[in-house]
Amino acid sequence: MAPKVLVSDKLSETAVQIFRDRGIDVDFMPDLGKDKDKLAELIGKYDGLAIRSATKVTPTILAAAENLKVVARAGIGTDNVDKDAASKKGVIVMNTPFGNMITTAEHAIAMMFAVARQIPEASASTHAGKWEKSKFMGVELTGKTLGVIGAGNIGGIVCDRARGLKMKVVAYDPFLGEEKAKHMGVEKVELDELLKRADFITLHVPLTDQTRNVLSRENLEKTKKGVRIINCARGGLIDETALAEMLQSGHVAGAALDVFAEEPAKENVLFNLPNVVCTPHLGAATSEAQENVALQVAEQMSDYLLTGAVTNALNMPSVTAEEAKVMGPWLQLSGHLGAFVGQMTDEPVKAINILYDGNVAEMNLEALNCGVIAGIMKRANPDVNMVSAPVVAKERGIQISTTNQAKSGAFDGYIKVTVVTDKRERSVAGTVFSDGKPRFIQIKGIQVDAEIGRHMLYTTNEDVPGIIGTLGQTMGENGVNIANFTLGRSAVGGEAIALLYIDHKVDDAVIDNLNKTGMFQSIKPLEFDVV
Repeated sequence: MAPKVLVSDKLSETAVQIFRDRGIDVDFMPDLGKDKDKLAELIGKYDGLAIRSATKVTPTILAAAENLKVVARAGIGTDNVDKDAASKKGVIVMNTPFGNMITTAEHAIAMMFAVARQIPEASASTHAGKWEKSKFMGVELTGKTLGVIGAGNIGGIVCDRARGLKMKVVAYDPFLGEEKAKHMGVEKVELDELLKRADFITLHVPLTDQTRNVLSRENLEKTKKGVRIINCARGGLIDETALAEMLQSGHVAGAALDVFAEEPAKENVLFNLPNVVCTPHLGAATSEAQENVALQVAEQMSDYLLTGAVTNALNMPSVTAEEAKVMGPWLQLSGHLGAFVGQMTDEPVKAINILYDGNVAEMNLEALNCGVIAGIMKRANPDVNMVSAPVVAKERGIQISTTNQAKSGAFDGYIKVTVVTDKRERSVAGTVFSDGKPRFIQIKGIQVDAEIGRHMLYTTNEDVPGIIGTLGQTMGENGVNIANFTLGRSAVGGEAIALLYIDHKVDDAVIDNLNKTGMFQSIKPLEFDVV
């Protein structure tokens, strides 16, 4: 029987035809995604679900999806898919991360022109029969400094286009290396430097805990008077209330926004302010981009349903069915190792060195490499996956090296990951025991035996009495339950580390209280995708 796919959002009919040409039984119901009850009623008979942003793939929908094997999003954002629930259900979640990069970058450039020359207001005035030529005095882009926050795929294209406009480009991106910046023709700077120098600021980062309100009131106050701000990335990156006040005071000369903290944005503090250009999340809204992502989704889903090939999966590596049986725990380990060093590293990564020892050295190292790299890169870009991670790393000039060797120690096999920055190297090693659970076995050269939990707290300190008591007391006083803990040290009185397994993520107050004790050299909360 042919696989059956439901298209529940508005997708190109060319994509629907691809399904049919590949022998897939497809139902095209472009408005069904808006009706969650009807979708839950019908989803049970489908093997695949092709969506855009209107369909919400919730645990309720997944619970009713008895035969569902794959959900594919035409576009990059998968906020409308509960990926944890999908993973537990055994449903692969795919996206199309590269289909709308040019379109979104071009929209940012268009918005920059619009706010520089006040085009929307001038157009509305002229349509109204006015001829207010002297009212709309603009500024040139040539010779101005553009500050790009996030120089990844889309931000990199914006940098290239801006240089073509003879702008000076400065970029802030913790994962942008100096060599890559030189190759792009941009100057790599810290955020404060960018805020101080930029005439225009454009945002091209995902919304994460690290980037939320990156243009906070405090940071907006650091910008030069007359700056113009463009956001075609994600709502929530800017303190909209602070921006509105600074537009009204004249400190910010203009803003162009395609995204808002709350969408659909029917009301917003920025609406109807002078020289504020607003569009309804049109970054990917061109016929070319819509066609590209739709065709990619149809091809990816067809490949998986017909041959088992996995492409651009967010919750599953690109491996064959046979490999997955053996490699599953090792793939989990590779991601955890990458996530550990990624969360521990605040500087730009220059190189990632991966050592495979023993039986793991005979496995699909390409897939394992992708797991490590994706784990590292997810801190800066949660949308990265095992397919796109090596591409992102290459674009950012990160050198990847792999070494495999015969069994050399007590373990049948292990993986060691070392991240190199301009300031330091960080390493962590892990293995998979006979119970199938990944474990950390070495951190900073210190031997440990640590299972991996969803929420953990990592500390370093001098090996002195009282550390365990201090950790336990501080956690207890702040209502944090410790499920377990692992300790290790380099030598008596030397450097020591602790890994605490805790029930939930600790807040800044807990970290502050631990720092006040003066007993810890570093404290880092860690999060891992543990199913």
